[in-house]
Amino acid sequence: MNGLNELYKLRQRQPDKDIEASLVNAIFRMYDRFPRIGLRERTGQQNMSLDIADAYIQGRNAMIEAGVGIGKSFAYLIPGLLINHISRQPVIIATSSIQLSEQIHKDLRVIGSRLGFTTVRSVVGKGMGQYACRYRAAGLIKPEEAGSESSSPLTSLAERILNYEIDERADIKGGVSDAVWSGVCVNDCKFEHCRYRTTCSFYDMRAKINARPGDMDFIIVNQDLLIRDLIKKKEGTRGLITERPALIVIDEAHNLEAKVRDARTLEFTFRGACRALDDTLQILLKQTADRGLHSQFKWLKGCLVGIFKHVEADLLQNAKQENDRIKVSEMHGIPFTRGVQILKEARLSLSVLSSRNEREIDDDYEAVNGLIELFAVLGGTKDSYLLWASKPQREATISICPKNISQFLKSALFNGKTSVILTSATLCQGGETLEEQYAYLTQALGYKGDYMERQPSPFDYDSHSMMYIAREIPHYHHENRKGYLEAAYREMLRLCKLTEGRTLVLFSAKEDMKAVYGKLIAEEDKLPWAVHVQREGSSQDEVIAEFRSSNGVLLSTGVFWEGINIEGSDLSQVIVFRLPFPVPADPVYEYKASMSKHPLQEVFVPDMLLRLRQGTGRLIRSETDLGVLSILDSRLSAAAGKDYRHKVLETLPFKQVTEDFRVLERFVREKGIKRGPGN
Repeated sequence: MNGLNELYKLRQRQPDKDIEASLVNAIFRMYDRFPRIGLRERTGQQNMSLDIADAYIQGRNAMIEAGVGIGKSFAYLIPGLLINHISRQPVIIATSSIQLSEQIHKDLRVIGSRLGFTTVRSVVGKGMGQYACRYRAAGLIKPEEAGSESSSPLTSLAERILNYEIDERADIKGGVSDAVWSGVCVNDCKFEHCRYRTTCSFYDMRAKINARPGDMDFIIVNQDLLIRDLIKKKEGTRGLITERPALIVIDEAHNLEAKVRDARTLEFTFRGACRALDDTLQILLKQTADRGLHSQFKWLKGCLVGIFKHVEADLLQNAKQENDRIKVSEMHGIPFTRGVQILKEARLSLSVLSSRNEREIDDDYEAVNGLIELFAVLGGTKDSYLLWASKPQREATISICPKNISQFLKSALFNGKTSVILTSATLCQGGETLEEQYAYLTQALGYKGDYMERQPSPFDYDSHSMMYIAREIPHYHHENRKGYLEAAYREMLRLCKLTEGRTLVLFSAKEDMKAVYGKLIAEEDKLPWAVHVQREGSSQDEVIAEFRSSNGVLLSTGVFWEGINIEGSDLSQVIVFRLPFPVPADPVYEYKASMSKHPLQEVFVPDMLLRLRQGTGRLIRSETDLGVLSILDSRLSAAAGKDYRHKVLETLPFKQVTEDFRVLERFVREKGIKRGPGN
């Protein structure tokens, strides 16, 4: 550690130029030790570490695509450890998945100890919905039911939480449904007023991520938490995460736009809005004793009845699938202007209150503020928001979201106060210059900073993999969905037979996955391999373990497009059931398309490519992996003549591409992907 101590002393007294040289030299020394500590040197990994060090020294932001297999977490943890060591300020790492956050936490322990960093203080921060709430659990237990064998699943779970068996959702072996977990997770924390705070994992985590500089070295959070922190600081209130980080690294940065939209989206249900009004009324009555408030709040509830009846009718008429987001048609006969006026008066009354229940007042103030925005958007007096309706968990929901999120990120994140590193295996599109390759995400995120050379995957895609495009399947349209599903299903069976199972099937629509699963279960007795399907509330690791042990076929969507890692012959094929284009009628993409001259080429194809690259990245996960990528979407065939075919083939790493099943069979046989007897 002598070299590190010298680096720290140098930081106190030398100009930036000397620090840069010392930091770069320290990185080289770290990598020189790799062979001695059992780690493998990778050129792309070392280049990425040096790029991050340079960005930190120059006080600049950097966007870096790091291909599968270069070891990007070590690539940013090594300069992160050094930067933390010399600055004595924490490094923030934000991801879009719990699995990656946990993996980074483990990687930090491994690389830190092997490279001589004796004590690395770190914390993993997750959303409150991942933590068990003992206060809520206690409220579910009735003395006469305690320990009863006939207790409900929710009551049994509450008892285990109170017995300190469960702190987080991940502690539940076998998983738990969203409906049950929602009854016991943290959703409205009382923080310092809660009698369970000394044994609460959520309370402890929140204290650690908001530690003073010098108290914590690495703060690993999900992107949602980082964004909520940025929003609070932008609004001038106290943030959730430490005020002075040395560096911010955003991994899986291709998800950042969607995460920001989700964080800045306000959602309203009839029950939730009425509850907010009831809570506000009660706290105002305690403070003001104004009996006239009853009639005003009753009138507001009447408006909500009219609003949600209208939305229910829109959903019934226009929502074709479970997760569809639909336009809300114009509402007539509801006096939104008067509603805004009453709500603003309530907000003003809340703003001047002072009591011991300061946090509850703040929550009510925020809820009333949201209702003001909703009434203004529905009344047409505010056009800076997108508006849509949906029905998750079978409850009509209205959502509003600012149209322009890039401006928020430009001022709140890329403002030059702290260097920000954006990285992912899928940040780029085709293009001659780096600016062109990174252009789609640059525009979507409002990014300001440098573009670093792409660090390609070290894996041998040329000889280890082949891409197959099924040209005979009819093009998908909603009207011919049944015919498409039948043809794609038959082709899927043929492909699964070719690799003897060991196949991950990726769907972009849950309804397609459910339909195919139903067909497979009906023929299960005839199938030579086991069928697995992604299950709500189950552990991702558990489903993958079942798949690997059976050499079966796994049907999946959502999170399975990215982040999962199945090395070796247990996964020999990835099937993309349909190209993952966003839904054109989705209000977010409709707005983005309206702002573009060429929507297909500038919005829909780039978005599809980001997700397709993530999905296809599940196939080759090590230097020795062999496999087949099959796409059951004939729009990508040569005969279809789509303009984006060339862009897809240029962007994906697969050089052997065929539409001939016989060529694919020969490749599988020659590479030994199809197992022989006794294997």
